Amino acid sequence: MNPLFGDNALKLGLFCTNGTGASQTLVPEAHETAWSMSLRTAQAADRAGFEAVVPFARWKGYPENRPEHRSGRVLDPFTWAAGIAAVTERIGVFATSHAPTLHPIVAAKQAATVDHISGGRFALNVVGGWNRPELEMFGAPLREHDERYDHLAEWLQVIRKLWTETDEFDFHGRFFDVVGGVSQPKPVQSAVPIMNAGGSSRGMRFAAEHADLCFVIVHSDDENEIRDQIQGYKQMAREEFGREVRVWTHTVVVQRETQAEADAYFRRFSVEYEDAESVDAWMRLQGANTELMSPEVMQAMRQRFAAGAGGFPLVGTADTIADRLETLSRAGIEGALLTWVDYDTGIADFTRDVLPLLEKSGLRAPPGPVAQAGAVPERAVTG
Repeated sequence: MNPLFGDNALKLGLFCTNGTGASQTLVPEAHETAWSMSLRTAQAADRAGFEAVVPFARWKGYPENRPEHRSGRVLDPFTWAAGIAAVTERIGVFATSHAPTLHPIVAAKQAATVDHISGGRFALNVVGGWNRPELEMFGAPLREHDERYDHLAEWLQVIRKLWTETDEFDFHGRFFDVVGGVSQPKPVQSAVPIMNAGGSSRGMRFAAEHADLCFVIVHSDDENEIRDQIQGYKQMAREEFGREVRVWTHTVVVQRETQAEADAYFRRFSVEYEDAESVDAWMRLQGANTELMSPEVMQAMRQRFAAGAGGFPLVGTADTIADRLETLSRAGIEGALLTWVDYDTGIADFTRDVLPLLEKSGLRAPPGPVAQAGAVPERAVTG
């Protein structure tokens, strides 16, 4: 079984370790992009029993005419996922793909390859594409907002046929023509899990129809408002498409001995050392090319964007962080991806201090023994 469908009520994962992290900050202690950091943090999360490690896809940094900017220093997610899969034992390993940047035949083959390397632990985060300068570099048009999801749906349809069809097939759609389509070997899993972060109404409908894991930005600290946001997703999937989906979010973690220390550090890296050039460019791109949220809401959430791409703040003592994760879980969040400025220290502190509290509350069980190599059967069912 893919660990994404395990028994823990609240799944945990790492996010953005294939680049400089989620924070747009110039604080001196921020990580630089390095395979060594990806490797040791994934292995630490694997030992701690986390369920997922999720990279992001970035081909060009946010500020214009700044090819050296740190926001563009990102390792390729599929190649990265293959490496992570080979050096971990039980954690779920994602790749992220923007559909306009990769043909579905290539994506299907790469995904199946990583699934074999991992023994059936792979999952795919799919994105319609939103960063105009990045897509222009590929010679791919930035389609009208809703059309991006039509394109993404057809892209995913071709991939799923390649994963499942045993005979050659022809496919003639609005965006893709495939003649004699085939891909071997098939993935280990009978159904590779799909994640999508649909924020607009059209994006939410796409995720509700096609994704197993719907990824949301939590807009509120109020448990009831969070619950309404989550239930809206689940209700749409159930009523319109007859599907049950799981809802995940991402977070930014600052753990300190006191609340005052945590608040001070959160302000230090996200306000005092904000990479204003990067945040301004990121917000311009988001505002021009997506329907993620209104300009007023985006401006109000600026600090959260600087701190961790809008992630839900887990800022405080270990007790406070555990309490806030319990709030997310009660509201219906089933998985939380974690980001830090310093991932090494952050994972160590979280594993030592917060995980035992989540286990005590019943949200998680201590990690069990690692399965023996070769124990995953071919074409294993994900759950």
